[in-house]
Amino acid sequence: MPLSHDALSLGMNVQVQQASASAGLLGDTPARDYVQKLQLFNSFAAPELRAAIERLDLEAGMRVVDAGCGTGEALPWLLQAVEPGGLVVGFDLAAAHTRAAHACSVARTAVLQADLMKPPLARASFDLIWSVNTINHLRDPSQGIHTLATLLRPGGRIALGQSSLVPDMYFAWDARLERLTNEAVRQYYRERYALDERALADIRSLVGLLRRAQLRHVSVHTCMIERVSPLARADEAYILEAMIRGTWGERLRPYLGGADFAELGRLCDPRHAQFALRRLDFHFLQSFTLAVAEVP
Repeated sequence: MPLSHDALSLGMNVQVQQASASAGLLGDTPARDYVQKLQLFNSFAAPELRAAIERLDLEAGMRVVDAGCGTGEALPWLLQAVEPGGLVVGFDLAAAHTRAAHACSVARTAVLQADLMKPPLARASFDLIWSVNTINHLRDPSQGIHTLATLLRPGGRIALGQSSLVPDMYFAWDARLERLTNEAVRQYYRERYALDERALADIRSLVGLLRRAQLRHVSVHTCMIERVSPLARADEAYILEAMIRGTWGERLRPYLGGADFAELGRLCDPRHAQFALRRLDFHFLQSFTLAVAEVP
């Protein structure tokens, strides 16, 4: 997809490239489409994501890459942090995601469809790489970090964000069912993508990944995305559509006992009196971790 005139006018050495067709660790390909889930998450977590960007203390005129930009909601947030005179480039593997991201792009932002392992951008041209919930999709996250680091100028930083390094809490009143549901989800993904537990757990080592890439000044900060009933519309939409309907549901039946699956179904059914999201004791917690490091 073409760059904006603003990006071209800054003389960036951009080479348009066909995105790789090889599938990622979790099945990602250029044809993969989870636009709705990404948009729901970005709307839900917007306060925490924007706060994380503010903590980076970006300066006017900086150049930023959003690697794995998804549907692009972070592009204007990042641009706001580097105005005036800054530039933001987002790229994503999936064609559907980049189409959606174009709707979020404004002047001095650009959106590309590209493979993170082969970014079509000039080396040593940027001040910050921002990448959220992306590294965990790579078959070789260490190589991915090394590749992204080559885009940074000396002293540039890479900021890796990851949600749910700590297990989410959604059934505060029933830790047993919550634990069984989490285990069922992990088992489903292991079987769907022929993975072992180690492959799904590697991303917990953000700090180790950055240090093994020989980056310096590694720091990490974790905040809790916390919501209680009554939920705002964006919060209920994300939990209901992305988690309850998009992650749980019928796919978990083989991994839960009959009574547990039935109980989960009642808690996830908006028509049921015990629908979890409308209980007075509903209390949701999800962690968001941002690990930051600097290239020498």
